[in-house]
Amino acid sequence: MQVTTLTASSRGYAPRRPRRTALIPTGILLLGTLYALLPVAWVVIASTKNNTELFNLSAFKPGSALFQNLSTLTSYRGGIFWSWMWNTAIYAGGGAILSAALSALTGYTFAKYQFRGKSVLFNLILVGVLVPAVVLAVPQYLLVAKLNLADTYWSVLIPSIVSPYGIYLARIYAGASVPDEVIEAARMDGSSEWRTFLRIGVPMMAPGLVTIFLFQFVAIWNNFLLPWLMLSSDTKYPLTVGLYTLLSQGTQQPALYTVVITGSLLSIVPLVVLFFLLQRFWRVDLSAGSVK
Repeated sequence: MQVTTLTASSRGYAPRRPRRTALIPTGILLLGTLYALLPVAWVVIASTKNNTELFNLSAFKPGSALFQNLSTLTSYRGGIFWSWMWNTAIYAGGGAILSAALSALTGYTFAKYQFRGKSVLFNLILVGVLVPAVVLAVPQYLLVAKLNLADTYWSVLIPSIVSPYGIYLARIYAGASVPDEVIEAARMDGSSEWRTFLRIGVPMMAPGLVTIFLFQFVAIWNNFLLPWLMLSSDTKYPLTVGLYTLLSQGTQQPALYTVVITGSLLSIVPLVVLFFLLQRFWRVDLSAGSVK
């Protein structure tokens, strides 16, 4: 028995050549990566220079004063930089945890329950997503001042807890990752609504909640306007406001420029470490197969 093998040429058409259309989006992504990492590279290199090298050496030529800059930064005003770092960790960590918890509860409620005024309330939250933070900063300060909480840690923490965008993401993720059948099965087994949310809803929403936590953590860590309005004591400043005060003094004390750059470099490190630690919690289709 003879077996005939048909080739592409015998069928009357030429073999396909590998597509090269991926080169364009790849090139765009590389340009975007370069655009994002170039300022970071400059900060890393500039932190190695002393004040003379900073203004005389080329932009991307390393200096020889990294450890000297770190020592100067640590000793400046009795180590106030580390107080700013600790304050920022409190604001960003506490605010992001509370915001993720509130977003999880609110988003789960919107996704899995029916109640009067649900659409109106959610539309109001979407409006909150569109309102710039600058518009809300002054009213928030007036409210905090009325409560006698100005120049306290709470004046920065409380406004950071509510995140309309986090609530929106939590609702979308709860609707997609928590099947109604699983909730009904838990109710049939006698589980309370609160226990169902904690034992079933939260674990299934975990990747989405990690995303909300990271977004809110970075937003609070980089926030400048809110703490600048709320706080008057420099010992309670976060890094953004503290480094800004040093930068504003650079015109009278040029030596502070290298201190500010070195502090900016150290302020990036916790964000990078946090992303590397939490990226393993991002999972695709975590709840796939839970309903059979």
